[in-house]
Amino acid sequence: MTLFEAIVFGIIQGITEFLPVSSTAHIVITQLVFGYTFPGLAFEIYLHMASVLAVIMYFWKDLWSVIQGFFKFIIYRSKEDKVPFFFGVYILIATFITGVLGMLLSDFIADAMKTPALIAASLTVTGLALIFIERFHRLGHRDESSMNGLDAVIVGLGQTIAVIPGISRSGATLVASLLMGLNRDTAVRYSFLLAIPVILGSSILALDEFSAGMLNYIGPFNLFISFIVCFFFSLLGIIWLINFLKKSKLIYFAIYCFIVAILVYTLIDPSTVMDV
Repeated sequence: MTLFEAIVFGIIQGITEFLPVSSTAHIVITQLVFGYTFPGLAFEIYLHMASVLAVIMYFWKDLWSVIQGFFKFIIYRSKEDKVPFFFGVYILIATFITGVLGMLLSDFIADAMKTPALIAASLTVTGLALIFIERFHRLGHRDESSMNGLDAVIVGLGQTIAVIPGISRSGATLVASLLMGLNRDTAVRYSFLLAIPVILGSSILALDEFSAGMLNYIGPFNLFISFIVCFFFSLLGIIWLINFLKKSKLIYFAIYCFIVAILVYTLIDPSTVMDV
């Protein structure tokens, strides 16, 4: 891998990880543009770690509040710690559902399904879901103090669907959260905080993918630069998305998904089996 390619992959992964446009689809498209195939999933997981580090850094106060409140409520049963305790429980419930079902479903997603047609169809589904939640569903007003176990289950199931190549994880969790009547700020915060255990958990399960071969194949310096670039653009993507959603609509992401879906379906050989 050249330094230029390492930088491009870092930018693509970072900027698309938390936008509702499917980072997996964009990484696959970038691979095809460069005619490049990763040796296993190690490099993608490595970049995901840079993205989750960006989330932890940006939301560290929220994360610490949830962790602190979670354990303080267990110990002291104080009323002021009840909301962060249950918010932490709902993060754990959604993560558990995603982890268990994700591992089961991943066995059924055969290589034959990882095609341009599937990627295009999945991006289209993501776009349609974003339009539905924006145009045909009344905006909710519930915050984390009124969340319940059903919210966590539905969001966990929505997040599980993102194992399908082209379905956006952030898009699925946002749509599911808004569908359950959460307000936009709570839905965005819940989606971002859910990314931390999900990405960390999948990375731990895939530790056997890491090897000296990956280091030699990509190069130590390229790995370092791609990590820094991915971290920076992940942080940029988080800040931009939060500010964007305060004054704009999800429908613009839907239009973007449709455009990418058309490009994938028309410009990439349909017989190509994508490595995702």
